[in-house]
Amino acid sequence: MSDIKLFRIASNAVTELTGTTDTVERSVQILFETNLEALLGVRFLATEFTTTHGGRIDTLGLDENGCPVILEYKRASNENVINQGLFYLDWLMDHRKDFQWLVLEKLGKDAADAVDWSAPRLICIAGDFNRYDDHAVKQIQRNIELIRYRRFGGDLLMLDLVAATSVKGLVGLGGLGNGAVTVSGKQKTISTVMAELDASMIDRFEALRAYLVALGDDVQETTLQLYIAFKRIKNFACVEFRPTANKILVFVKVDPSTVKIEPGFTRDVSKVGHFGTGDLEIALTTADDLERAMPLIERSYGDS
Repeated sequence: MSDIKLFRIASNAVTELTGTTDTVERSVQILFETNLEALLGVRFLATEFTTTHGGRIDTLGLDENGCPVILEYKRASNENVINQGLFYLDWLMDHRKDFQWLVLEKLGKDAADAVDWSAPRLICIAGDFNRYDDHAVKQIQRNIELIRYRRFGGDLLMLDLVAATSVKGLVGLGGLGNGAVTVSGKQKTISTVMAELDASMIDRFEALRAYLVALGDDVQETTLQLYIAFKRIKNFACVEFRPTANKILVFVKVDPSTVKIEPGFTRDVSKVGHFGTGDLEIALTTADDLERAMPLIERSYGDS
């Protein structure tokens, strides 16, 4: 669908690097599974996972938000990998205990208890996709991403987010719901917290949301149980609310040691428990704070 070109500049001369894809699908799968967290922010759980109806899920993982992830690799140009992945995604939603047992076995009890079923994802990986794949994804109300890859020589790998859909509502036991998901413990769901926001906080959040989404066509917004994540291939901003303190908290992936910490505005949370991803907390308490936060948010976006 897209044609990204890569050039090497040496001695004032420009040479185009030819992009290639692997002809053997299994080698692509091994490459991704071996480097899954670095490439996609997903922790590896299983390969060729056998379902109860005899199917085999190429790769199973758990993303940085604690949501289940299915990865399917497109072997041929005419293969309908999207429908196949959706079939497995439906199976997974009907067999949550099987998945949580797998997480328990591979990552431990804390990770298993924290699995978030509000936004399960399907990631399809291929050397290329066609316009029909792109159109199909836009018509389906599921969290689906199409990622195209290219190799440039033996040491460069390019990932291109060709298309993505993100369902803002939460997924309950009956499928796509209205955000009414029960969370164990004393924490309120993000939908409950948002219902408590006053008009000024709602206005500030809408301004923040409009800014985040406008950063690029590849930005996806996902409403999870306890926060809202904005991501490209990986998260770059996570949003929480503190209605009683009149604060909107934005967690970004910026190294706090590279930032001058301003009390009341920025905080190093690399060693502080919080729900979203990112080691730097930005507190938005006034409308003017968003403009102050923009350079930090854009750094996180650029690195994601």
